Amino acid sequence: MGFNRPSRIQENALPMMLAQPPQNLIAQSQSGTGKTAAFSIAMLSHVDPQKQWPQCLCISPTYELALQIGQVIQQMGKFCPEVKMAYAIRGNRVARGVTLSEQIVIGTPGTILDWSTKYKIIDPKKITMFVLDEADIMIALQGHRDQSIRIHRHLTKDCQMLLFSATFEDSVWKFAKQVIPDPNIIRLKREEETLDTIQQFYILCQNKEDKFSALCNLYGTLTIAQTIIFCHTRRIAAWLSGRLIEEGHQVALLSGEMTVEQRAAVIERFRNGKEKVLVTTNVCSRGIDVEQVSLVVNFDLPVDLEGNADNETYLHRIGRTGRFGKKGFAVNMVENNKSMEIINQIEMHFNRKIKKLDPANLEELERISA
Repeated sequence: MGFNRPSRIQENALPMMLAQPPQNLIAQSQSGTGKTAAFSIAMLSHVDPQKQWPQCLCISPTYELALQIGQVIQQMGKFCPEVKMAYAIRGNRVARGVTLSEQIVIGTPGTILDWSTKYKIIDPKKITMFVLDEADIMIALQGHRDQSIRIHRHLTKDCQMLLFSATFEDSVWKFAKQVIPDPNIIRLKREEETLDTIQQFYILCQNKEDKFSALCNLYGTLTIAQTIIFCHTRRIAAWLSGRLIEEGHQVALLSGEMTVEQRAAVIERFRNGKEKVLVTTNVCSRGIDVEQVSLVVNFDLPVDLEGNADNETYLHRIGRTGRFGKKGFAVNMVENNKSMEIINQIEMHFNRKIKKLDPANLEELERISA
């Protein structure tokens, strides 16, 4: 799979995840650090293929992340043909009274809870490894936190518990300690390291048309493999993708009102390079691992409900580039004084300078992309 040596999270977490007797783990790790591969190895190693029932349960906050984890397990598990996997996700129906024979089940909290308690197609007492991924998103999404706790309550005390989160604010710690008894704790990946490989810039613009012109200049100059552009609303995302298509770009649009199947199809096409540009709202700021993304554009800056900089979302957005130590670029479109204030807040939070970029100065752009 192209791994020559373990990443830091793999090096530190795998011995604990594979230890006998089993050990529980709480680990902080950003996406792009190899954590999915680490717990996929742990699950594949843990399974007894002779037992035709679910033994490993992995819950993920979104449909897209569940599919992404499943793809890693399938890729790694091709040498374990007797180990089978099922997706417990919305729209994946199983007949009542049927119990699953697959040893690994990956899904979202609501469906896994229904399969375990309502339809009884998973026996939680037979689950021996429980993985909770992206815990910080889990507790931010309505209902997911409570559903995760209810799933956890049905598991036995002997079940090995693993929890991963990109951030560890107080609310995440409280949740982690509630569901993971006597844990080993790994806190490795600092946000500064995520930013080490990403050059950050801002461009001053007058209005959205000006932002669009700057974007076209930018795209015409940088040598870009693939780009993700983040917008604040679905309306702006739809307008921007339409304008880019008129300019002759291959563009995909991803937003929250699409069905999960439509969203999965869009991400798959983008991952396979069918479109070079993905225009999206925050639905895509986490968990989309596309190695070829070399540029992230914040067409609209991420803000919280009070209108201040949303630093977490900013980090996750620009973290779509600079994956696995590769060089990446993040460009922020700044429309007015308030936007400039948000840039200042982001600079202060991460203690990193965001440089001003003149989109008309092509020599400067060519120099940074060389």
